[in-house]
Amino acid sequence: MLAASVSDPELPAGWAAEVKWDGWRAMLSLDAGGLTLRSRRGTDLRASFPEVRAGAVQLPDATALDGELVVWESGRLAFERLQGRLQRRGAGADHLASMWPAHFVAFDVLRLEGADTTRWPYRRRRAALEDLFIEHELTAPWALCPSTTDAATVREWLSSWTAVGLEGVVFKRLDGPYEPSVRGWRKHKVRETEEAIVGAFTGSRAVPRTLLLGRYDTEGRLRYVGSSTTLPQAAGRALAPLLTAAGDEHPWTGWTFSGGWGSRETLHVTVVRPDLAVEVGADVARDSAGRWRHPARWRRIRAEMHPMQVPKFGEPD
Repeated sequence: MLAASVSDPELPAGWAAEVKWDGWRAMLSLDAGGLTLRSRRGTDLRASFPEVRAGAVQLPDATALDGELVVWESGRLAFERLQGRLQRRGAGADHLASMWPAHFVAFDVLRLEGADTTRWPYRRRRAALEDLFIEHELTAPWALCPSTTDAATVREWLSSWTAVGLEGVVFKRLDGPYEPSVRGWRKHKVRETEEAIVGAFTGSRAVPRTLLLGRYDTEGRLRYVGSSTTLPQAAGRALAPLLTAAGDEHPWTGWTFSGGWGSRETLHVTVVRPDLAVEVGADVARDSAGRWRHPARWRRIRAEMHPMQVPKFGEPD
């Protein structure tokens, strides 16, 4: 089941809220002792997560769960520790599991000891999921996703839990069934207003398509912090005359930029003089270096701001 994005963070009446994790969505089922663990796109994840395979002995047979694979490191969610998992098997996967063990955070139950639960309302599925954890005394790698119907708790999550890498909240109708592929849930992602310096762009010189953004570090080096979403055409046309192509002296000359996390696509970019500041809306998902994991949404040009006034790389705004 999928979720549609909403801008309103308030918990609707008749709905519950769950934490939105910064990890990999995964579906799990156990049948006759055999574990199936697949990503949302259907990729087989069993060989990459031996700690989850080993933990399957805690689950009752003929049970299927929906959840998120996450890794914690130094008190925060470390999405980058998941990135290399798909390429590791055998001893390599065992090593990563021992260094940075993953947890399966369960947020829904689709089958329980042979009973199809997808037509049950959310409140009944949630009670069954909580009972599963209690009755079977589930421990790592299993974790139960928090759920609440208290609006004050949701506000607390959004104001404080994001500091450890949680992306926002997911709203689920209390009397709603589980409908595969239907966007019947709602999700609200926390976004912060950020300033950054334009270091390069994709697309044409007349109408840039996306921006590659940076910030100076405390030693005066321009560090890459993330990219923008596709710009509105009006914004691209307004930016074009303010961007000056740079030569070999640009600190990013010769760099290769990818299309995003996990993407093998190489972007064709034009580097520009880093003298224009812009304002974007970035969500709270960061890698360990402080770079934005998801493209930031365009907001406006900050022509009045000198690039050296933009917050330093790695420092809080």
